Amino acid sequence: MSNWQPNALESRRIEKMEALRAAGMDPFPLRAERTHTAQQAIHLLEKSEADLNDGDTLPDMKVTVTGRIVSFRDKGKIVFAHIEDESGRIQLFVRLNNLGQESYELFKKQLDLGDFVQATGLIFRTRMGEPSVNVTTWKILSKALSPLPVAKEQEVDGEVVRYSAFSDVEERYRQRYADLAVNREVRDVFRARAKMMTAIRQFFDSNDFLEVETPVLQPIYGGAAARPFSTHHNQLKQELFLRISFELYLKRLLVGGYERVYEIGRDFRNEGVSFKHNPEFTQLEFYAAYWDYYDVMDFTERMIAHTAETVTGSSTIVFGDHTINLAPPWTRMTLREAIKKYAEIDYVEYPDAAELATAIKKIGGQASPSASWGKLVDGLLGDYVEPNLIQPAFITEYPRDISPFAKKIPNDPAHVERFEFFIGGMEMGNAFTELNDPLDQEQRFLDLQTLYKADEDLNNPIDDDYLRAMRYGMPPNGGFGMGIDRLIMLLADKSTIREVLLYPHLREKIE
Repeated sequence: MSNWQPNALESRRIEKMEALRAAGMDPFPLRAERTHTAQQAIHLLEKSEADLNDGDTLPDMKVTVTGRIVSFRDKGKIVFAHIEDESGRIQLFVRLNNLGQESYELFKKQLDLGDFVQATGLIFRTRMGEPSVNVTTWKILSKALSPLPVAKEQEVDGEVVRYSAFSDVEERYRQRYADLAVNREVRDVFRARAKMMTAIRQFFDSNDFLEVETPVLQPIYGGAAARPFSTHHNQLKQELFLRISFELYLKRLLVGGYERVYEIGRDFRNEGVSFKHNPEFTQLEFYAAYWDYYDVMDFTERMIAHTAETVTGSSTIVFGDHTINLAPPWTRMTLREAIKKYAEIDYVEYPDAAELATAIKKIGGQASPSASWGKLVDGLLGDYVEPNLIQPAFITEYPRDISPFAKKIPNDPAHVERFEFFIGGMEMGNAFTELNDPLDQEQRFLDLQTLYKADEDLNNPIDDDYLRAMRYGMPPNGGFGMGIDRLIMLLADKSTIREVLLYPHLREKIE
């Protein structure tokens, strides 16, 4: 049973809805008609005006437009109203002499801001120069029973004030439908996001990659250091996990004979939320046979620059207070070099976790006494290096104990061929020269289970089927993973991931 109790304003709108019904007008009709969007109608007028010769008169151009009422001015025997559809807005010129008393009074007295209407008439330009529809017939398409968020809803200088943005930011996320309805700039962010997705796909397709789909529900989770969400399949009586990564399933396809595969889809990680984390997020991963992580770096630079140019028109973007150049080549720096530069500590001089923890504390850093050597190094990266990497940069050569799927660097048992790339002070993606030795991979799994026995986020179960696939022979390959949401944060200049997710996860609201 619904707990909605109409307030005074909503009750008044319900009365108007019933008045429309009493007049024989269905407030939620079965069908709508439209011959032109708002922009198409305006363009029709502009083209006809451009084609006029001296002394010619504008031909009659009848249009039927639809949209939500976003402004309303009552001038006695004329009402000026703007309606908005996805293409833009157009003015309705509603005159008593054109409609007749009954239809005009219904329009004037029973419609509200937020209502959807259909209007038919000739397109023309008013004395003030505004393209408008001289309405001869109209009908309501949907009566808005609740007003959209407003600063005020009253007449000011003969005009009803249009609804404005939410004052409560969190309510914008909770009621995204209303946020989109009142904020065109928010709608533009998600148009840009869709354009970005298309650009990425086109780039991969033009480079001979095959887009694939792998299971979201997995019997064994893996491919990342994260805690999964779990569920139960009733019919199969089986515990399953929402995937935390696509990696192990995509690399199985290289065993099967595909050489270049990619997937864009949802990952789910049962961890905290922040300005750059959401439990459900969109991930891009790709794997290319016969590539190493140098090839992946080259490809990544080109992909990101191409995407930025397609979405924004330039490979130079503005993010917060920074102007960022995404064009190749990007800075490349080893993790050791980066930490020496920004934290002024050479972690290689402290090969024991306890020694490194002591050294970190001496420079004022945080170091958990139970953290592994690799986790301590990663902490230095996050605390001291990442915030400084505004311009795009690849940080390479990571500790082996936090990189179970990457090949070792020759003559360096502590490090592997792995990079992360950073833009705008955020970690954007992760890549490896992928390990394809099944025996080495099995030992890495066993080592991790020993090393991170008490750490649920890093102690993933061993995937025996993945090891079986590797034993059939996996080509050498380079792999890559990137959070799509963070990329649109950069391109749309948004400081929080919630601004680029239509429905971000929020804490339960306590009424």
